[in-house]
Amino acid sequence: MKKLRIGIVGVGSRGKGMAKSIVKHLPQAEITAICDNYPPFLERAEAELKELGCSPAFFEDYHDLLDPQRIDAVLIISSWETHVPIAIEALKRGIPCGMEVCGAYDIQQCWDLVHTWECTGTPFMFLENCCYGQVELALLRAVREGVFGEVVHCDGCYAHDLREEVIGGKLGHHYRYDNYLRRNCENYPTHEIGPIAKLLNINRGNRFITLNSVASKSAGLHAYIRQHHPDHSELMNARFNQGDIVTTILKCANGETVTMTLDTTLPRYYSRGLAVHGTRALYDEKNHSFVLDGQYSEKELWTWRPNWNNAESFVETYQHPIWQDYLNRGIVGGHGGMDTLVYGAFFDCILEGHDIPIDVYDAATWMAITALSEQSIAMNGAPVSFPDFTCGGWKEAAPARNPGPFHLD
Repeated sequence: MKKLRIGIVGVGSRGKGMAKSIVKHLPQAEITAICDNYPPFLERAEAELKELGCSPAFFEDYHDLLDPQRIDAVLIISSWETHVPIAIEALKRGIPCGMEVCGAYDIQQCWDLVHTWECTGTPFMFLENCCYGQVELALLRAVREGVFGEVVHCDGCYAHDLREEVIGGKLGHHYRYDNYLRRNCENYPTHEIGPIAKLLNINRGNRFITLNSVASKSAGLHAYIRQHHPDHSELMNARFNQGDIVTTILKCANGETVTMTLDTTLPRYYSRGLAVHGTRALYDEKNHSFVLDGQYSEKELWTWRPNWNNAESFVETYQHPIWQDYLNRGIVGGHGGMDTLVYGAFFDCILEGHDIPIDVYDAATWMAITALSEQSIAMNGAPVSFPDFTCGGWKEAAPARNPGPFHLD
């Protein structure tokens, strides 16, 4: 088996974990180089990879790692603000690039990424793992087969109690801290918008045209610090700009709407809050329910609680081929197996020349939500126009020429 020589930029918690997962579960790739500008992370990764029999070269400067003689592809798993500059450098050097998720810091950054890819043609994939979730892919198949009728609206959220992780950035070198201190935006949009964008054919016959965002006050982090870290004077005096709840509404060219919610600094359970509203059916993650028009009586719809979690049979019925194969092979890796699927998809595309399933236009569009939400929030929720990174190409829903086994269709 031909193996890809992989370089990894960023071996914090996510990068280290994915490096170990690649060694354990993705034999088509061999990690030959890793990089981090924070020596303790590099030393920890070196020790843990050595235990797995992996001994890559180590660098503190990503420019030194980006050598086509040393690596066949690079994975960018560093802090949010570094993703696009490193990706652009890799593309210019002709190194295929898999970039982990983030939100953009300004719209020009998105255009720079798109233009660099258009000039170089170097393979690029946005590593949004939630596009490969079992439920998300079952919904994609069901929507494609017309089960939902005409989709009218989708909901999604990134709801995750990250209070300790955010303030841990001050205590333990994590990039979220400065983002929450200085920005106020939908700072992590891609987990929810990725699967929704695929459902709605964004950039492939549809596109986002406007965005509105509003943010609540910021109180959750300070209350948490006061309760759990009262002796840390710098944290106690910090005033975070990031609102506790950010609500964003997107309007599509084909008439659909999308509501997104960011909720990461208050007590809560984890959820991506995915809901798909169609003329013939509804799926709602909050109670894992599937409603098909005419299937239930008015009384059953009124007293719905006994039907919570009825969507298991729906997922089984519309199991996507990707997951049919995955279940047969055995699920491995983090985030319910999604990590292995998205990284495996990237490696497959590079090795076999398949079409990239989450491309540079997807990346630019989904990341742009962060920069646009920051603008809208600053203008008290005023609508802002959404750029068309395809420059009109979205109007033609061109089929994949060489889709491969991991293609999202």
